[in-house]
Amino acid sequence: MGDVADKLAYFQAITGLEDPDLCTKILSAHNWDLELAISSITATDNHRPSSSSAVIDDEPQDVGLVLPPNANNQPPGLVWKIVTLPFSIISGSLGLISGSIRLGMWAAGGVLSYSLGMIGLNAPGRDGAETPLVSVSQSASEAIDFVSGFNRDYGGSTSRPNFVGEGFMDALQRSRHEYKLLFVYLHSPDHPDTQGFCERTLCNEMLAAFLNENFVAWGGSVKGSEGFKMSNSLKASRFPFCAVVMAATNQRIALLQQVEGPKSPEELLTVLQRVLEESAPVLVSARLEAEERRNNIRLREEQDAAYRAALEADQARERQRKEEQERMEREAAEAERKRKEEEEAHERAAQEAAEREAALAKMREEKALSLGAEPEKGPDVTQVQVRFPSGDRKGRRFHSTATIQTLYDYVDSLGCLEVNGYSLVSNFPRTVYGQEKLSLSLREAGLHPQASLFVELN
Repeated sequence: MGDVADKLAYFQAITGLEDPDLCTKILSAHNWDLELAISSITATDNHRPSSSSAVIDDEPQDVGLVLPPNANNQPPGLVWKIVTLPFSIISGSLGLISGSIRLGMWAAGGVLSYSLGMIGLNAPGRDGAETPLVSVSQSASEAIDFVSGFNRDYGGSTSRPNFVGEGFMDALQRSRHEYKLLFVYLHSPDHPDTQGFCERTLCNEMLAAFLNENFVAWGGSVKGSEGFKMSNSLKASRFPFCAVVMAATNQRIALLQQVEGPKSPEELLTVLQRVLEESAPVLVSARLEAEERRNNIRLREEQDAAYRAALEADQARERQRKEEQERMEREAAEAERKRKEEEEAHERAAQEAAEREAALAKMREEKALSLGAEPEKGPDVTQVQVRFPSGDRKGRRFHSTATIQTLYDYVDSLGCLEVNGYSLVSNFPRTVYGQEKLSLSLREAGLHPQASLFVELN
């Protein structure tokens, strides 16, 4: 790495830490040794710097097909050897041209595969000049170029391996998640045995079908950056070179088998079949564990869904109960309000009726008092008979000088009528003694010495 700013930017891109002060402290603690600083972050989850915003997921992660270490940190029996990848391969071929940097970039439980954006970092070349690093897309670009060239040069065959057009780390990641071994072919285009090996062995129908069904195939030209680095990592001494690898822990891969030099289709097929048989326990165990993890996750999701459904049902019932209770309370309150209003209205009506009755009784009493004593019979006394609508008859003597209003006061004082609107009427001839005649005396109205009147309701 060139200067401090480049190292800081690269460290942030690799680790995903955004706090520049924190990254500076970590790098300073490791004397700005980028390999040691990144290893302290990525080698194990227990050494990962924590932050207040970190979220710890206790759910087992599906890391795919990864060869676990044994108790003595020795390779298992089926592994030929463990290979530590250069950092330039791990980081997506962001390598130093002058050499490889080995550091822990695989998290416990699997290979850390990630993609970095365009990072304009420079590394010193052999002559001391600053040489720009290739971009993260270089490994994929080289793989695509290899696949295109292989298909072009050997496309006449109807059968050939389905090499993936992606960088080695992405291919390794693909093999992990497909629970297959990774078949690696390092292509040396200038080697005299290359053309025959590709045409007669790799493009053999039976071998190609076996590879495509049971392996993820990755190829790289040793003239390319990543192919050259992989040939160094795998210590390829003869070409054509093939290898079968799988992911291991702690920035390494497990080299299960390597085949150097020209081989017939039958010889290579035999080797691949043997490797696949020896690896079967690991492959089956990994697939079963993955299936168990998926089943556990699915079961937990189903349980969570059932719990959420039961919780939502309980909450719905509780809401319904509360709504029903509130409705009943509203109805009870409304009924109580109406009852009180009816009681108040009844009380007001009773009070008003009592007041009217009292006023009417008082009016009757006042009018009865205003009549004075009933006079004795005499020439100036008029005898008046009043017939009510009910058929009742009432009679009284009045002074002939008394007015028609006095007759109305007399009828009112009796309390025989429920209404106020009425008129006093005489027959033969019919005469209505209305408002215009209230001031006439009985004599003037022609009712003396006696008269018979009836009450006509208006």
